Amino acid sequence: MLKEKLKKYSLILASGSPRRQQFFKDLDLDFQIRLKEIEEIYPPELKAVEITDYLAQLKADAFDGELNDNEILVTSDTIVWHDNKALGKPKNAEDAFQMIKSMSNATHEVFTSVCFKTKLSSTLINDVTKVTFADLSDEAILYYIENYKPYDKAGAYGIQEWFGFMAVAKVEGSYTNVMGLPTAKVYEYLSTLV
Repeated sequence: MLKEKLKKYSLILASGSPRRQQFFKDLDLDFQIRLKEIEEIYPPELKAVEITDYLAQLKADAFDGELNDNEILVTSDTIVWHDNKALGKPKNAEDAFQMIKSMSNATHEVFTSVCFKTKLSSTLINDVTKVTFADLSDEAILYYIENYKPYDKAGAYGIQEWFGFMAVAKVEGSYTNVMGLPTAKVYEYLSTLV
């Protein structure tokens, strides 16, 4: 399938996220990981998908002038958008609690943008998923934070963990997008490149 088509290319995933790396493995793609430290700062006037588009592009731009003819670089960024603000990774347990509490018994959006960069071009795609949480007790939230320590996750939760099974009442859109990569869209786009 796609793996065969991409034989002439070298696919580079610029992400330290174990979930994104696993998705690439699960999509049966040969890839290498190349990481750069990027300060993920965006202009304050940006909203929702504008933020993830900006950050995915920023991560890709860090590789300007470094790609060979046959290399395809993939960068990505995910945010949780709720009450007209971005919820990034929590700073501490208190921050995580406030984030999850604010989304209890409500619907939020998860935006992921993916940038595909070659030596000559750069293309952005994105996706949005609506996630509705059940009415959560403080007890359940505290248990989750203490036992799962979701400090590396946008919005302070992982849908693929205990919390997701217990707290998520409804998902509208791509499930994998909530985990950090809209896999069907990524696969489809890579198919158009070759």
